[in-house]
Amino acid sequence: MSDTDSPSGLPPQGDAPAAPPEGWQPLPPRARRLFVLGNVFGLGLLALGLLVPIGLLLRDTPLALPLALAVLVLLPGWGVWLAYRQYACTRWRLDGDGYALRRGRLWQQETFVPKSRVQHLDLQRGPIERRFGLATLVIHTAGTRHNAVSTAGLGAEDAEWLRDRLARWIETDDDDA
Repeated sequence: MSDTDSPSGLPPQGDAPAAPPEGWQPLPPRARRLFVLGNVFGLGLLALGLLVPIGLLLRDTPLALPLALAVLVLLPGWGVWLAYRQYACTRWRLDGDGYALRRGRLWQQETFVPKSRVQHLDLQRGPIERRFGLATLVIHTAGTRHNAVSTAGLGAEDAEWLRDRLARWIETDDDDA
């Protein structure tokens, strides 16, 4: 039995949650809401900002109102669609070699952080993340270029488990040095 297993299959009392199953792990379904809110807010602000040039450039034409309404509906709607794609195409994995994060469908990005490169760890929880029981894990690495890997939308329990597990690796590496 490993240090993360218990006889009942439940996490040991007072310990971090049990390890998720091996392989690529999806984000929890509630992360979709976080992505939707972020995208709708950002693209909604962009849509509002586009109303000024639409109004100034097309004010005397019959296209102004339909174009303004289309922008107000389509940009936030596109944000919802993007959020669902972002959620569906984000996976993480922790194995004996390190932490990996996979994102994207059309432009795929896979980031791998070897455990020997982890410097320190942060958990971030904004008000919306706390409301949905989510957290962002930030893994700071050795090096100057791309020196941090952030995974937003993790379940708070998974983020804490990952942080604790990676922190043990850091402590083990420090003890070996």
